[in-house]
Amino acid sequence: MTCYSGYGIDRENPGQMENLVRNLVCIDLRTGAQLWQKDVPASLPEDPYDKSGVSSHGYASHTPVSDGNNVYCFFGKGGVHAFDLKGNDLWNAQAGQESDPPRWGSSSSPIVHQNIVIVTAAAESQSIIGFDKRTGEKLWQQYATGLDGMWGTPTLVRVDEDRTDVVMLVAGELWGLDPNSGRLRWFANATTSRQAYASVISQGRRVFAFSGAGAGSVALDIRSGKDGNETKIVWTSPVGTTYGTPVRYQSKLYVVSRGVLTTLSANSGRRLEQIRLKNFKKTGNARFGSLDYASPVVVGDRLFYLNAGGQMYVFRLADKTELLAVNEMTRENETFWGTPAVSNGRMIVRSSKYLYCIAGTDGEMEQQESPEKLVDLTNSDQSAIPSADAAKSPGEKSRRRNATEKQFQKDAANYADRSASITSDDRKARPRRPIAVAD
Repeated sequence: MTCYSGYGIDRENPGQMENLVRNLVCIDLRTGAQLWQKDVPASLPEDPYDKSGVSSHGYASHTPVSDGNNVYCFFGKGGVHAFDLKGNDLWNAQAGQESDPPRWGSSSSPIVHQNIVIVTAAAESQSIIGFDKRTGEKLWQQYATGLDGMWGTPTLVRVDEDRTDVVMLVAGELWGLDPNSGRLRWFANATTSRQAYASVISQGRRVFAFSGAGAGSVALDIRSGKDGNETKIVWTSPVGTTYGTPVRYQSKLYVVSRGVLTTLSANSGRRLEQIRLKNFKKTGNARFGSLDYASPVVVGDRLFYLNAGGQMYVFRLADKTELLAVNEMTRENETFWGTPAVSNGRMIVRSSKYLYCIAGTDGEMEQQESPEKLVDLTNSDQSAIPSADAAKSPGEKSRRRNATEKQFQKDAANYADRSASITSDDRKARPRRPIAVAD
């Protein structure tokens, strides 16, 4: 796991930027013991830690990736770093020293395709870069101003036996890139949002993209053949997300945004269910909503969703979605921004202070002292569609919806205003999209 130290820990007293260090920490999954830690000093100057932007997610928002032999980390301006599984340094490479227009930092995680580590350096150099995973040599770099406002992680989509596309949602468009060159194979108009926080999810050749700021979602089929590459929009929907990436289970898509779980048909985009998450705690920077960055995960027929306040909602997925429990991770002052990771019957959850491992009682885990017993907050009469609105008049409901939409638009306008304030000297002249594959 990645984290950071030395600067930007306390919003009221962030400290000195020159003390900022990125950390890669290796933890024993069975016992929780720390096996090793690697420290990477920051490349200065970094984006400042203030009351917006970086202070809402920190300096280590990129999840590391492993190919089973090594682990690869992206630390923004601190570059790309490769280590073996014992923590030995293998190589490091730079990905740029620029900043995105509002100086919100970056979060897109690296991915591995065959022998290439692919890094989206949207903020650092308005580019996507392919590195040789064995040596760190830069194999290719594609520049594009369309990467501004993009914080999601690209998705590898297998189109056919001989072809895989790197698919990514950027502001207003979907792109499909050749992972061996970074060149653009296809692009399609997607949502109208000026930001792209969530990652694309897929089902075979079909990809699903969700945006915020009232821009909705889209499903698209990727095609290839003798007539060239083409895409087909299958459906669009007004349902969007805030920060987290939705999850697909069988023929349904599950989206959690601003305290509501929405179920969509993956085939038609039709909205099937909505459940308001009762007793929902709001936390974090109010200017950016409740900052529920974590994405839902599915294990078996259960959906788990962790909000920033540390509440874990557990649903049974069937013809009708059923809320089973709301477990409180802790009553201490902690913030939960990361998506849970699941492996070998264990769920790993991180907060701003601790790393938690949750397992079934029949597992082989050594019993560790729990910071707090999990508390079931479930109401026995939990029902679909916001019950909190049941007694409200249609006019009141409409006003609430309009207020939420206005906040989405305000966030989008704030990004646009900051973007417009950046002079041309801050970014080099670059194309809107990556260079296209030759005809």
